[in-house]
Amino acid sequence: MRYCLCLYLFVSLKRDLSAPEARSMKKLQPMEAHWNAKMESLDERWKELSQISSLLAPPRSGLNLSKRSQALQMFLRGETPLDISAALSIPRNEFELLVKVQQVGQAHSLPTGRVNNPAVPSGPPSSWSLPTTSLRSSR
Repeated sequence: MRYCLCLYLFVSLKRDLSAPEARSMKKLQPMEAHWNAKMESLDERWKELSQISSLLAPPRSGLNLSKRSQALQMFLRGETPLDISAALSIPRNEFELLVKVQQVGQAHSLPTGRVNNPAVPSGPPSSWSLPTTSLRSSR
């Protein structure tokens, strides 16, 4: 009879200990299914985006020497930065930087007694500027 009582107590203790675990598993299963579904949808979206990104061309590198000289010649002829960047397929801000670097470079390399060239800006470098109205209005 002792063994039966011990066996009964053991089985009832096991049952009592496993009941909360079973309840928590019932609660966790729907949550787990929900998060698995979310992960699958994110995986699908990731694959979709990586296929799209592989189709896009990488951005072209900056100005090569011929585009640089063309851009400066067009600028000296009086064309607007927007027109120049569109014609040469270069970003406008890259063109604007090119002009600023060119102007600073000219300021440091000009001899004091230079011949007047109407195409090259005169005066101190601080007075040289791009046509700001066309630059800001096109952004």
